[in-house]
Amino acid sequence: GTCYQQAKQVLHAAVPERLQGRERETGILRQFLLEHVLGRRPGSLYVSGAPGTGKTACLSRVLLDCKDKLAGSRTVVLNCMALGSPHGVFPALAQHLGLPVATGRERIRSLEKHLTAQGPMVLLVLDELDQLESKGQDVLYTLFEWPQLPSSRLVLVGLANALDLTDRSLARLGAHPAGSPRLLHFPPYTKEQLTRILQERLAQVAGDPVLDSAALQFCARKVSAVSGDARKALDVCRRAVEVVELEVRGQTLLKPLPGGES
Repeated sequence: GTCYQQAKQVLHAAVPERLQGRERETGILRQFLLEHVLGRRPGSLYVSGAPGTGKTACLSRVLLDCKDKLAGSRTVVLNCMALGSPHGVFPALAQHLGLPVATGRERIRSLEKHLTAQGPMVLLVLDELDQLESKGQDVLYTLFEWPQLPSSRLVLVGLANALDLTDRSLARLGAHPAGSPRLLHFPPYTKEQLTRILQERLAQVAGDPVLDSAALQFCARKVSAVSGDARKALDVCRRAVEVVELEVRGQTLLKPLPGGES
């Protein structure tokens, strides 16, 4: 039964050592972070792509790989889905930066003062950024205008599903000399990429293949046609392994005992 346990383990959506089919995007993320954080150049990057296309996984991988290089800066990662409201991003950030408790405009002024004072670069990663859309988009504008302030030391990376969030919600940033945030789009995974992801994961399990190559290709073709979501493909294969495991367990229990014993 251990081969099924191993297969289910490798098919979990954890961040692998190498992200198959995302070499270009990983390279752009790494270059952006090193260029801006190490080069002390404030700036912003907007990363878009449907769920399961590897946005968060790629950024997590890059942050892990560059941990030593970014050690001299301050990294804050917030999932905007966990905030009570769009304005909740400000107290959450203030808490991470160790700033005293303040309210309303005073809190924003305190953050601006901190981010334009002398000190290490601050890398702020906002996952599920579209949760911060609000009336007048004041929250998003405030955040994306911070890297453009004189003496700013903020590098902002926002991740969201919507491709047009910057055009739709941040149109007036384009009028600023520094312009809108840099854009990076993650397209849906293709059938070939999904097949390679599944094969690479399952190759870690010793012994005979748990799932047939034709079955993996069938799964990859179906998922790529609907969404190109790698998490969905991993989930379908994990469920398939669970079904096989239950069947095998059932057959083992029904095997007759040796010597004709009942």
